[in-house]
Amino acid sequence: MAKIRVLLLLTASVAAGSCAGLPLPGSGPAPGEAITQQERQQGARVHTQLLQQFGDVYSGSQSDYVVRVGQRIAVQSGLSNAQNDFTVSLLNSPVHNAFALPGGYVYITRNLVGLMNSEAELASVMGHEVGHVAARHSSRRQSTNTIGQILAVGLGILTGSGDLANLAGQAAQLYTLRYSRSQEYEADELGITYLTRANYNPFAAADMLSSLASQTSLDARVAGRNARSLPEWASTHPDPAARVSRARAEATERGATPATGTSGRDAFLDAIDGMLYDDDPAQGVIEGNTFRHPDLRLQFTVPQGYTMQNGTTAVVVTGPNGQAQFGGGNMQGSLTDHIDRVFRELAGDNRRIDYGNVRTARINGLPVAQASARLASGSSQIDVTVTAYDFGSNRKYHFLTVTRAGQGIGPFGSMLNSVSRLSSSEAAAIRPRVIDVVTVRRGDTISGLASRMAYRSYREERFRVLNALGSGDVLQAGDRVKLVVYGR
Repeated sequence: MAKIRVLLLLTASVAAGSCAGLPLPGSGPAPGEAITQQERQQGARVHTQLLQQFGDVYSGSQSDYVVRVGQRIAVQSGLSNAQNDFTVSLLNSPVHNAFALPGGYVYITRNLVGLMNSEAELASVMGHEVGHVAARHSSRRQSTNTIGQILAVGLGILTGSGDLANLAGQAAQLYTLRYSRSQEYEADELGITYLTRANYNPFAAADMLSSLASQTSLDARVAGRNARSLPEWASTHPDPAARVSRARAEATERGATPATGTSGRDAFLDAIDGMLYDDDPAQGVIEGNTFRHPDLRLQFTVPQGYTMQNGTTAVVVTGPNGQAQFGGGNMQGSLTDHIDRVFRELAGDNRRIDYGNVRTARINGLPVAQASARLASGSSQIDVTVTAYDFGSNRKYHFLTVTRAGQGIGPFGSMLNSVSRLSSSEAAAIRPRVIDVVTVRRGDTISGLASRMAYRSYREERFRVLNALGSGDVLQAGDRVKLVVYGR
């Protein structure tokens, strides 16, 4: 039997994640000292990989705006007085995440930006991430320990003792999960300092953390799982509720009031109006338990109780009795060749997995081939199955499923049988969701506006979280609020 060397199941980007998570050796410069040439080189080596991991840069006026705000707050750190020394990227990703790398590289996803309600909140998240870099938090970690932790988590997932949702192929999570609680608090404090220096309202940090906590709880309700399992910025940065209280106390201790500094709410809402939200149809969309890709013209449905994480190169499926990954693309050769290629990539260099006989069939009119292997992962064993589909014109896709030994494809039979083509009309019916900023008119209510949200469930709850509205809040004519509606 072969042994798995590392968790390739998590998507092809795990390697990028481990690179992003490698701390800098040695003690590094003191907090606030200028960016070194070594740090610039280290950040540059990871930058391209992370862009690929997170759907590349989201282009357009929203990106230009985020770059301006990010660079404005980053120079407050003392790492550099030149705004152009900071590479700020708005990522085309539907997750809620933000992170920064040594060398002046700062990243934020468009969905996290869409959750915000002011420019000051945007600056607060940017400031927090830059605070990690300015404090050289990554240089305080031991590289061997970090690598060991990543591998340990991967093996735990494969054996069923871990939670795939805690990684879900997000490279930045492997980076941010390594920060200690004290480092998170220090980054919060530094971020508030930067807000004050840039004349933003320092209470915006607490407001943003509160929205993140609310979003985390709502996502958990929608998915029917515990909020702590979400692969989001709010949960990888520990204890968001406690950080809200700390951030408010920190702002108060500095003599700030809710009227201190600027919030930039109107400028912010003007900037994000029309921005893409949730899945980009060019990368496929998730509706309930079904994944559809209009460009690839394919779809599949995962079992009840299982969740999907849509990445740029693969879709990760996780649940109580197994994990799976869907991927593929333009591939020469037969389905048997494709299966062999997947197992070789899984095994790694100078190893081979004996996956037995390849079985063939047709599912929903598609030629299908399947092979399975019993693999050792640590002291346990697992069943790994590759099911490959031929969509013609050298387009081949596959599911890689992982279950405990003896389960075979386990709970994934219905999912494997659901893979099918999308008709041209079905593909054309898939539309993107976008942010729509509207002005409240006399007589408008929260429930009425929420009914326009482009979701089948939890419309009012989503509307309240998106606009930071509590259960007792009401709208006034003239207020500006965000909706998520279908675009063209």
